[in-house]
Amino acid sequence: MPSLRDVLVDIEPIKRDRDFRMVWIGQLVNGLGRNVTVVALPLELWNLTHNSVSIGVLAIVQLVPILFFSLGGGAIADAVDRRRLLMVTQVLLAIASLAFVALALQPDPPVAAFYLVAFAAAGVSAVDGPARSSAIPRLVPRERLPAAIAVNWLSGSIVAVAGPAFAGLLVAVSGGAAAAFAFDVVTYLGSLAALLVIAPIPPHPEARASLRSIQEGLHFAYQRRVILSTFAIDFNAMLFGMPSALFPQLAFTVFNVGSSGLGLMYAAPSLGAFLGAALSGWIGKLELPGRGVIVAVALWGVSIAAFGLCTFSFALALAFLTLAGLADLVSAVLRGAIVQLATPDRLRGRVTSIHMLVVTSGPRLGDAEAAGVAAIAGPQFSVASGGLACVLGVFVVLGLFPQLATYRHAPEQMIDAELPTPAGAEQI
Repeated sequence: MPSLRDVLVDIEPIKRDRDFRMVWIGQLVNGLGRNVTVVALPLELWNLTHNSVSIGVLAIVQLVPILFFSLGGGAIADAVDRRRLLMVTQVLLAIASLAFVALALQPDPPVAAFYLVAFAAAGVSAVDGPARSSAIPRLVPRERLPAAIAVNWLSGSIVAVAGPAFAGLLVAVSGGAAAAFAFDVVTYLGSLAALLVIAPIPPHPEARASLRSIQEGLHFAYQRRVILSTFAIDFNAMLFGMPSALFPQLAFTVFNVGSSGLGLMYAAPSLGAFLGAALSGWIGKLELPGRGVIVAVALWGVSIAAFGLCTFSFALALAFLTLAGLADLVSAVLRGAIVQLATPDRLRGRVTSIHMLVVTSGPRLGDAEAAGVAAIAGPQFSVASGGLACVLGVFVVLGLFPQLATYRHAPEQMIDAELPTPAGAEQI
């Protein structure tokens, strides 16, 4: 019978791996600031325009540079010292937040200027993300990588809940968004301080950032079918089972719970993710992590479908949303471990950038899919049918990628030996 220690999140990476611990603390501090800006920026645009379209435009403005720059960002992450690269991205992102402060302090700032800064910050994040994710396997031994990913998700869940609440309080007390942006600037100091005290993370000695190196990363991800399967199953889950675009309509026209209930709907998946991360001690012990992904994504789909059907009880609907968030956390940790451990270090930045493309584009396309179906058949049908489509999609992915169900983490030397090289690509 498993003990409580076997169930609770494994914090061994924090206790035993100093550099990971420092990066984790810095990321926790900075994550709070980032989540404050996530709330403050749309709020500032709303106060300037009183039009929700301006917030929709912001989402597009932030998505475009991520889609265009992520692959290049991954190649850069593989070709340079990741510690130095992260220090540069932190400085640039802090400058972007400082620019938001300057704009927010103006009596009538141009909306286009906010979009311009947001575009630039998203472009920097397209480099920061792959560099940060691909650095983790260099900070902990292989056997503790799943635990390290889970601990990262735990901190992310904490700031995802605390950040928006703190942002609302900070804006209310200060009377504007400038204080929130300034707080974000200060938190980057914590991230920089952590990076200053860890050891360098040098690249492979022959690594180069080029179009051919990007081609090699794409070719590797395509050839390594188990990695491709994690992208496919996550894209399926987000395309059909991501109903967040319908939350306002459901809150005001179906559940009739108003803005307070809407806030609870947005918070419920984050609460589930927090609980999943807090109870993730067992995840790193799975012998067949691919099967764990399959079960978790299926549970996500079932939970979303149940949420759409539970219009008679708001409390029960929130419970299913929380369960969906927990399942999504388990899936994310297991998929992250598979991708990181099935990829040689010299390719991790590039493969992680592809992962980011899937993670970033899937929810946006899912919002469009959910809204389109809701316009034809109503929001309840859209949510419930999307959840069921996600479950059916799991079987489709299994048919295309049967190796996901039997995948086991291979020794690192086997990963390097099996590396396929596309014709004409540079040997790096």
